Amino acid sequence: MHEIYIDGESLKINDVVKVARENAKVVISEEVKEKVRKCRQVLEKMIEENKTIYGVNTGFGALSKIKISPSDIKQLQSNLIRSHSTGVGKPLGTDVVRATMLLRANTLAKGYSGIRLETLETLVEMLNRGVHPIIPAKGSVGASGDLAPLSHMILVLMGEGKAEYQGEVMSGKEAMEKAGIKPVQLEFKEGIALNNGTQLMTAMAALTVYDAENLIKTAEAAAALTLEALIGVYDAFDEKIHKVRPHKGQAITAKNVRELIAESKLVQTGKEAMEKLGRPHDPYSLRCIPQVLGAARDAVAYAKGIVETEINSATDNPLVFPEEGVCLSGGNFHGQPISLAMDFIGTALAMVGNISERRIARLLDEKLNNGLPPFLVHPEAKAGLSSGLMTTQYTAAALASENKILAHPACVDSVPTSANFEDFVSMGVTAAEKAGQILENVEYITAIELLCAVQAVEFRGKEKLGRGTRKVYEIVRGNGSNG
Repeated sequence: MHEIYIDGESLKINDVVKVARENAKVVISEEVKEKVRKCRQVLEKMIEENKTIYGVNTGFGALSKIKISPSDIKQLQSNLIRSHSTGVGKPLGTDVVRATMLLRANTLAKGYSGIRLETLETLVEMLNRGVHPIIPAKGSVGASGDLAPLSHMILVLMGEGKAEYQGEVMSGKEAMEKAGIKPVQLEFKEGIALNNGTQLMTAMAALTVYDAENLIKTAEAAAALTLEALIGVYDAFDEKIHKVRPHKGQAITAKNVRELIAESKLVQTGKEAMEKLGRPHDPYSLRCIPQVLGAARDAVAYAKGIVETEINSATDNPLVFPEEGVCLSGGNFHGQPISLAMDFIGTALAMVGNISERRIARLLDEKLNNGLPPFLVHPEAKAGLSSGLMTTQYTAAALASENKILAHPACVDSVPTSANFEDFVSMGVTAAEKAGQILENVEYITAIELLCAVQAVEFRGKEKLGRGTRKVYEIVRGNGSNG
């Protein structure tokens, strides 16, 4: 089994996917164990010296001015988790839950949270043995992090709440017993160390970024196939054009399309198009494929950088700095970086769906598809009696329209919480959730374009396709591998 080591510094999105979707084993290195122990020792010394530390011997949020007696500081942490488990809605998917658990463990492994090593080890053991807390999808405003969802996760660590184990939903206590894991009785600082941070929104973001990278590759393949089906002009993909506007994503997309259509007998030059059609180039949905999909590539790359930084960040509060011997309260739990990045990626993917829908419409419209039958009705069928692929465009249009609504940014919204003490929040989970829904919609739109494009190719002759698009055709038709 593949192993993923966590150290709070080097986790990548691909690692998150391996743990979340492929059940890779998570391992804590000896170096990390020592860092966690040292941080805990420093915090224990501060408590012995009766220093006032937010969330350790004070209340939370607007109640932080209330001092907690030494005899109650352990109970404070369990109370925090129970009182903050207020999420609602459908449970999160298992991959999102596993990614969230991994990211929480990774940030604790940085050694600034002040938890006991055994608490971190128990969380990792839950992952490795497949104890998956049932976490309602809604309830986070993205500051102080994802409090409600993470609290539901930690309930199971405590032997409470509900969990899924080996395909069955049961009490957290029963799941931990069946997995042979001893629940944790939280000590001082551990509750707030576990539920204070951006791990849910970041988990959702990591999976969305990974899927978005694959989606854009698929969108490029669909666009190249459509270009051939419509006897498109390949001049617009010439490397010279893209060198003088050197956006990285644009150049990559243009190169990918060139390689997909290499040796194609369907595409034409601008000169040939002028002679045949009376115009030297194609409409924007074909001619500007590199500029549009390339811009989306760049947006995803930006989001990936933000997400991978956040994955390896300490995002709880307060943070213990062992070398300096201090505990400082700040705002690293605030999800604004993820919220903004997810709104950006959601907008970019909506754009990918919009231009794909326009190519679908062009493939189906006999006035625009360069001689193909209306709605790609098969020659042996009668147009009118058969509607062909007419309503596939309706579905694509519905999804594209929904995406325009979903693309409204969540990051600019804020509803003050905790009696106006937490007066500006990120709505990071909302941004990540919307981006994930847009991604799913665009996957459907892209699949519809592929369906229409391969049908259109039947009228042109599949043997005329380029090297790359021929493979795409075979995969869609079920005659090739899925590699």
